[in-house]
Amino acid sequence: MTIAGSRDQKLNRRLRLGMVGGGRGAFIGAVHRIAARIDDRWELVAGALSSEPERARLSGEDLLLPADRNYGSLQEMAQREAEREDGIDAVSIVTPNHAHAAAAEAFLKAGIHVICDKPLTTTRPEADRLAQLAKESGLIFAVTHNYTGYPLVRQARAMVAEGELGAIRVVQVEYAQDWLATRVEETGSKQAEWRTDPSRSGPAGAVGDIGTHAFNLAEFIVGDEVASLSAELHTFVQGRRLDDNAHMMLRFASGAKGMLWCSQVASGLENGLRIRIYGDKAGLEWHQENPNALLFSPLGEPPRIIRRNGYGANDVSRAASRIPGGHPEGYLEGFAQLYADIAEQIAARIEGREPNPFSLQVPTVEHGVRGVRFIDAAVQSSQGKAAWVDV
Repeated sequence: MTIAGSRDQKLNRRLRLGMVGGGRGAFIGAVHRIAARIDDRWELVAGALSSEPERARLSGEDLLLPADRNYGSLQEMAQREAEREDGIDAVSIVTPNHAHAAAAEAFLKAGIHVICDKPLTTTRPEADRLAQLAKESGLIFAVTHNYTGYPLVRQARAMVAEGELGAIRVVQVEYAQDWLATRVEETGSKQAEWRTDPSRSGPAGAVGDIGTHAFNLAEFIVGDEVASLSAELHTFVQGRRLDDNAHMMLRFASGAKGMLWCSQVASGLENGLRIRIYGDKAGLEWHQENPNALLFSPLGEPPRIIRRNGYGANDVSRAASRIPGGHPEGYLEGFAQLYADIAEQIAARIEGREPNPFSLQVPTVEHGVRGVRFIDAAVQSSQGKAAWVDV
């Protein structure tokens, strides 16, 4: 098997990106394409942009893909791109959840690096299989938990790791939206329709869609794993087949305690991802809707606001910033940071050198497995009347 990128001895070009999913009517595919272009490290050259061949063809034409690289199926794309001298270096998988596993497996077997949207898969056996395939292949397998790309999220992670908060005691994380407060899935919304369909979204609704982000963010910043949880999943909108709200208690391996709330029926909230972490020396607070400020509160001292790329920003935060402080960065740049980091990892392999260590913070297939285990544990706990379940 040939590992993608090894056909070149030195990288003197943009990396070649392919995409599966993300065609007409999709939301996240366009986000990934914009993000990949921001730092000028990638060029989209191939795609199988829909599971419907005609929609795939039209979507590829919309994006000006060459006719011979505008594929009708992901299987054809994986095979033919692996055979080309100028084949893609990585594939971005932005399909509904149920299609992630088959797509990722096809490209891993073709020797092509994988960038996969979350959650990794809809079942634990599929997730474990992908992790094993990735390990055996030696390929890069990234999962796009984009909030880990925000500069001040990385700053918070470094501050916790360096002991500035002391021993972590309490973690409070929430992700609340209101876009599914009514039965939007019956109005023709493609995004709402598949996200509330168990056959495509998996066994959880809000928990799988945004709860996984909150869970990943907590583990990423704290640098510790959730050992067990107690969850209550609920569906407030009558007739909906999956949960639209969940409350959980968390126990971390270190002994820290936590709570997680995710909701897509929180009227008046748009994208309310927030995390608060408290140690025996200090606390931290970060809000996604105001992502360029991190509140640091040492015990017995006045709180301090750390600004992105401003006073108090550390090296890891500055490495993930593109523009001077006071110029807001946010959602697209968070995704862009992951694409820039993945590009650095692939370029380092091509050039036979070690990657910049800051680039190694991208969530991997193992983090994707953690997300699937979280979903599985939350559903199991809720079905058992909020019984404690190991993650």
